[in-house]
Amino acid sequence: MSFQSKLLQATQQNNSLLCIGLDSELSKLPECTRYKDNPVLYFNKQVIDATADLVCCYKPNYAFYGALGAAGWDTLRATIEHIPSHIPVLVDAKVGDIGNTAQQYAQMFFDGLGADGLTVTPYMGKDCVAPFLSYRNKATFIVCLTSNKGADDFEKKTLEMRPLYEEVIACVQQWTEHDNCGLVIGATQPDYFARVRALAPNMPLLIPGVGAQGGSAEEAVSNGQDKEGAGILINSSRGIIFASLGNDFAVAAGTAARNLRDELNQHRSPT
Repeated sequence: MSFQSKLLQATQQNNSLLCIGLDSELSKLPECTRYKDNPVLYFNKQVIDATADLVCCYKPNYAFYGALGAAGWDTLRATIEHIPSHIPVLVDAKVGDIGNTAQQYAQMFFDGLGADGLTVTPYMGKDCVAPFLSYRNKATFIVCLTSNKGADDFEKKTLEMRPLYEEVIACVQQWTEHDNCGLVIGATQPDYFARVRALAPNMPLLIPGVGAQGGSAEEAVSNGQDKEGAGILINSSRGIIFASLGNDFAVAAGTAARNLRDELNQHRSPT
């Protein structure tokens, strides 16, 4: 199945716009996981089992696994394999390099790891994005307008007629031929949601920053959803996976996920 098909199925089946970021930093794991053979994998499996009926997507951030050294790749692969097959997996790596290097990244994450989607930075141009877009059944989420303060440094700067982030959207629409592209817009940019959605009415939007980073669930859903009341993946990481650092961490993650899923649904337009 394509990323889009999986996303639609999971959104409908779980009645959810929630994406959970599996940013499982080893030093922050609950004490009860530390004695397991692979604490990160054990933790991830428990969180996935507690939340798999509440999400539309999972988003592991590659940095937290790469930091584990040689064991990190196997841990990430095993984590992805544990996720139910009908739920898409979007790896957050924000890669972006010249064509032949980009091809290796695409092969690494799509073929080698089995990811359904990947975040990519577009600032080296079309040839750095094309190798990812050639995977028709995978999704390439282009970094557009991020949640950090540094977004002001480049992404909102006006080029002759429009801000850089709008130029990115225009280029992405020209580059993609197979409707397998999405955009990344941070939840801390509420003033821009409606504009991004107007410029890209049919693209899925990955919206990180709800929860620990202070983004508004209501604004993200109300202004980011497509005409079907979907088309957005609202990501929360720390607020869910570290909802408790006790023995009940999985139960607490499930409760936090359910609460956020239900909150997001309150702001969806009826279809």
